[in-house]
Amino acid sequence: MRIDLSGKTALVTGASRGIGEAIARRLADCGAYVLCAARSVERVNEIANEIVGAGHHASGVQLDITANDVRERVRVLIEKQAIDILVNNAGIAEDDLFLRMKPEAWTNVLRTNLDSAFHITQEVVKKMIRARWGRIINISSVVGLMGNPGQTNYAASKAALIGFTKSLALEIGSRNVTVNAIAPGFIQTAMTSALADETRTTLEGRIALKRLGTPDDVAFAAVFLASEQAGYITGTVLNVSGGLYT
Repeated sequence: MRIDLSGKTALVTGASRGIGEAIARRLADCGAYVLCAARSVERVNEIANEIVGAGHHASGVQLDITANDVRERVRVLIEKQAIDILVNNAGIAEDDLFLRMKPEAWTNVLRTNLDSAFHITQEVVKKMIRARWGRIINISSVVGLMGNPGQTNYAASKAALIGFTKSLALEIGSRNVTVNAIAPGFIQTAMTSALADETRTTLEGRIALKRLGTPDDVAFAAVFLASEQAGYITGTVLNVSGGLYT
């Protein structure tokens, strides 16, 4: 079974690295025209050029998801090209124990991880509803399901994103627009690569599959949820954690 996204346009936030980059590349592999969005336009332009060089279709887009004019910037994109697939992936972590957490760390994480999804989705979904076809995929986290010490702000934002997903799915399902979330576990990134061997071994020991996930493990899940084959799936949280949380 081959997933074919030809003729679809996808907007992926946080596409300059890690999970977002992998999702952008895999959507393009399946034929979608991908708008690779991030604050750093230089990096997403590089990624888009590599995608085009591989025979696919993509463009880099400068988009600061926390900017006051983020809605206006998204509107400009939509005026040029309707978005069929939206992946709300961009996010940050500012970890600290709750009693030491500064109010700005709470506000920054919620504004980036949750508020941005509200602003961007509300603009994009209007044309999806009119077209009676759309896929919204929110990248949450297994931490939003199970919690994690030192991450009350991050866990709260990711848990709220799940509630956002489920509620919006109920509101717009009748218009053939699906809304789902992916909850990745520990994924191989620059941060996890820097972990000491002992720490990494301890992490892997908590995972049923005994390894960290890769960005592609998450990307393949996103591609499936974006496809016609997932057309009867909405309001779901796909746990991609290797059995860390069951």
